[in-house]
Amino acid sequence: MQMVRRSHERGYADHGWLKSFHSFSFAGYQDPQFMGWGNLRVVNEDRIAPGTGFGTHGHQDMEIISYVLSGNLAHQDSMGNVKGIPPGDVQRMSAGTGVRHSEFNHDPDGETHFLQIWILPSQRGIAPGYEQKTFAPAEKAGALRLVASPDAAKGSVTVHADARMYAGCFEAGQSAQMVLDPARKAYVQVLRGSVQANGNALACGDALLMQGESGLVIDHAESAEVLVFDLQA
Repeated sequence: MQMVRRSHERGYADHGWLKSFHSFSFAGYQDPQFMGWGNLRVVNEDRIAPGTGFGTHGHQDMEIISYVLSGNLAHQDSMGNVKGIPPGDVQRMSAGTGVRHSEFNHDPDGETHFLQIWILPSQRGIAPGYEQKTFAPAEKAGALRLVASPDAAKGSVTVHADARMYAGCFEAGQSAQMVLDPARKAYVQVLRGSVQANGNALACGDALLMQGESGLVIDHAESAEVLVFDLQA
């Protein structure tokens, strides 16, 4: 089964300082058909206006990944982490028994454009944790680079969930293939440009939801950046 979800079909919220597309039900956007996909619960594409951000707020029992496309995301949390997250970095925060944090764009002129991703953990009530790693552009060029996994494989950040996240950047003529387990679910999100995924034409903001598939082919790219998730069904 393959289902294309177009960018304009997502939920959308404009708070002035924050413009956000919601791939799955979140806050004021509720759609019983899109409550998540497997253990992937949230994919929000956020744009934070200059000099603004999310004030201190709490999370519990969730694996949270931030993936910055442009600008810089300033993170501070109750575990004592004070970090800037630039493009190329992948940040993982395990909320576990409870964590409080803030996220700001301190640039007075430019917006911060990033994806915030929530994945349901395999176990509730774990100790909160934080990890951040840089993945060079060359590692993602024409390939699907593993950036998050439950076992830190290939230098990826560790998520306490049965899920893997891959990132790839593709120019014209570049392609990648990936073996999928038909017993699991998979999800492709296009962040920039356009690609074909298993023959489905996807533009920026589009997604492909898959179940019962044995493989994924990314090709026919034009200045594209994509995320691919291998998920618990």
